[in-house]
Amino acid sequence: MEKTKADLEGSEYGEAKFKHQKNMDNYLKDIMGGIKVSKGEKLTSLISQSRFCRLKLLAVAATTMLLLCACAVQYTTFSDAMKPGMLIFRSSQHFSAPLNSTADIERDYVNNGFLMVSSNGGLNQMRAGICDMVAIARFLNVTLIVPELDKTSFWNDQSQFEDIFDVDHFIASLSNEVRILKVLPQKQRRRIEIASLYSMPPVSWSNMTFYNNTILPRIKKYEVLHFTKTDTRLANNGIPVEVQKMRCKANYEALRFTPPIEELGKKIVRLMRERGPFLVLHLRYEMDMLAFSGCTEGCDDDEIEELTKMRYAYPWWKEKEINSRKKRKSGKCPLTPEETALALRALDIDPSMQIYIAAGDIYGGERRMASLRLAFPHIVKKETLLEASDLEPFRNYSNQMAALDYLVSLESDIFAPTYGGNMARVVEGHRRYLGFRTTIRLDRMLLVNLIDQYKKGRLSWDEFSQAVKTGHADRMGTPTRRLEIPGKPKEEDYFYNNPQECLPPISTKPKSL
Repeated sequence: MEKTKADLEGSEYGEAKFKHQKNMDNYLKDIMGGIKVSKGEKLTSLISQSRFCRLKLLAVAATTMLLLCACAVQYTTFSDAMKPGMLIFRSSQHFSAPLNSTADIERDYVNNGFLMVSSNGGLNQMRAGICDMVAIARFLNVTLIVPELDKTSFWNDQSQFEDIFDVDHFIASLSNEVRILKVLPQKQRRRIEIASLYSMPPVSWSNMTFYNNTILPRIKKYEVLHFTKTDTRLANNGIPVEVQKMRCKANYEALRFTPPIEELGKKIVRLMRERGPFLVLHLRYEMDMLAFSGCTEGCDDDEIEELTKMRYAYPWWKEKEINSRKKRKSGKCPLTPEETALALRALDIDPSMQIYIAAGDIYGGERRMASLRLAFPHIVKKETLLEASDLEPFRNYSNQMAALDYLVSLESDIFAPTYGGNMARVVEGHRRYLGFRTTIRLDRMLLVNLIDQYKKGRLSWDEFSQAVKTGHADRMGTPTRRLEIPGKPKEEDYFYNNPQECLPPISTKPKSL
C-alpha cells in the first residue's frame, strides 16, 4: 500500500529527528571523548569538566539561533523584493538618483504634492513635454495628474489625452516609477476651489537644480502646482542619466497610442509593405508652416500676401517681419517640394520607391507637387491608401491624424524630414531607439546653396549629386554623439533627436562647438 501524506510527513519527521539526535550524540561524544576520569580523581574535577561542556553547548546553540534569525531576515527582504512593485512615498527635498533603473524596485517615499500640467503645441511638442513632466514628477516625488492637451493652438484639436494615448497603459507602465492619477483627488479639488490654483510656466531648458530648489518648495507650500506650459522645460544636457532614462521610458514605453490609432497605423504599413519598400517624406510645406516661418520661396505675390496676413493674425507667433531670402540661405526654411525632389534624386533614391507624404495639405496643391511627382511617381498619402470610412473617426482631429503619420514614419525603410520641427526630431530619436533605422537629416543650408549653384549652371548634375552625397554621409541616422553647445540649447541637438543615454554606448568623444 502507498503511504499516506501523513505517514510520509511522519516518517520524514521521525527520520530527521533520529538524525538530529544521532548528530547530537556524536557531538557530545567528540566533546567528552577527551575527558578521562580516573577512579582517584575528585568528583569536583568531573563536575568542572561537565559544566565547561554545557557552556560550549550553550554557545553553539546561541550562535545557531543568531544565524537562523539572520537567514530569516534575509529571506523576508528577498521575498518583499520579488513582490509586484507598488508605490510608497518618501519625502525628499534633494534629488537622489538611483544607480540603476527602478522599474522593478519597490519605491519608498512620502508624496510631496500634486503636479498638474497643460501641454502646449502640436502632437509631438506635447509628447516630448509630457515625457519631461513624467521625469520631473518622478524625481520630485510628486503625484502627476494625467496631462491636459492643448485645445487652443492653430490646429484647434479638441482631443483629450485618452483620445490619443492609451491612458490606462500610460499609468500602469509607469506605476513602479511615478504615481499618476486621472483626476485630482476630491480633497485637493476642494482646496483649490476654496483658495486658488497656483499656476506658472517653468523656465525653459532648466536643469534638475531649478526643479529641486524652486519648484519643489512651491509644491510643498501649495500642495497642488499647475504648469501652464510643458515645451522644452527640461535641458538637453547636464541632466542626471537616471532622469534622461526616465524621459526615454515615458516616450518609448509608456506613451502608446489608443488601439484604434495603432490598428489603423498598422494597416497603412501593411498596405505599403505589400507594394514594396517605402520612404516617408515629412514634407513641411503646409500653409501654417510657411506663414509661421515667413518662408516664401517659389510663392507668387498673392500667396506671399496671404501668408503674411495669416502670420499677423496669430499674436502668439512673435516674429512678424521676416526676410525669406536671408532665412532660406541660413538653412532655416523648410525645403520646397521642388528642392526636395532634387535632393532625393541626388542621393540616388530609387525613382520606383513609394513615397508616403506625412503632412497636411501642401500649399499650392498639385502645382507645387508636380516636380516631385515627376521624379517619384509613386506618391501616396493615408487619404489615398485608405477608404474614407477608415479615416472618418479621426478626420476632424489633426493630432490623431498626425499620430497615424507618426506610426508609419517609425516603420518606414527611410524617413526624410524636410524641416527640423518637432515631428522630425522626435521620430528621428525614436527610430534611433528602435535600432538606428535610416533617417536622412537633410542639411538645408548646404542643399539650398548647392541647388542654387546647379540651377545657375555652376555645377553639373554629377558634381551636384556627389556634393550632396558627401554632405550627407554622416547624416543617415547612424550612431553619433549629441551635439552640445553650452549656453545655447536652441542651437544644440535636441535630447529627443538623439537620446544617447538610452542607446548602446559609442566610443567617440562628444561633439561640441
